[in-house]
Amino acid sequence: MLAFSGCTHGCTVEEAEELKRLRFVMFEADRYAYPWWREKEIVSEERRQQGLCPLTPEEATLVLQALGFTKETQIYIASGEIYGSERRLAPLRAAFPRIVKKETLLDPAELQQFQNHSSQMAALDFMVTLASNTFIPTYDGNMAKVVEGHRRYLGFKKSILPDRKKLVELLDLHQNGTLPWNDFALAVRQAHEKRMGQPFHRRIIPDKPKEEDYFYANPQECLCEGTGCEDVLDPGKSSKVTMTAGEQL
Repeated sequence: MLAFSGCTHGCTVEEAEELKRLRFVMFEADRYAYPWWREKEIVSEERRQQGLCPLTPEEATLVLQALGFTKETQIYIASGEIYGSERRLAPLRAAFPRIVKKETLLDPAELQQFQNHSSQMAALDFMVTLASNTFIPTYDGNMAKVVEGHRRYLGFKKSILPDRKKLVELLDLHQNGTLPWNDFALAVRQAHEKRMGQPFHRRIIPDKPKEEDYFYANPQECLCEGTGCEDVLDPGKSSKVTMTAGEQL
């Protein structure tokens, strides 16, 4: 995913070069499906400033702490192999030692039947993310969007949807010493007050489907029907919507 995104923030020079080579290899393997991979010059820091890069483990750690999660929080990492493995996860694990993955929760014999089937491995992650108290995607890929929408369907379960463009601004200010921790934490919480999976109308732009909100992230047509829809999708005018909150991810 990192090679596809072109994002290398937090990587060493050697890792950045490896991701660039991997991107080239992927282009050669499937040049007709993704012709822009090689032709488009990607500037990692520009993409990051635009909010188009996944949060790094270091960034995710700071954001989680700012949102009020403590070291007692159990975190389930729903993903495939993480680039850099345990070395990249070290900051997150130091702050949140109760990290688990499907590989650590399942007995090897139980996991073996799924290991050669990437879609089935993803399905395991999908089931856990639906059942979790809180869902926080570090990137808004298709999996994250479908989970977000399904959690809305299940009763608007708490899903904190990071504003990565704003977070990058705040993270850089904090890390260069301009923004003290308390101010940083307050700004992060304020930026996400309305990004907790609450009901809202999906943005629809006629004839511009690529610019409108993704249907599966907010399938409002499936969430209500009839005259009660406005009460559900515009909770500011009604007190009928009950939000689900929790302490774990």
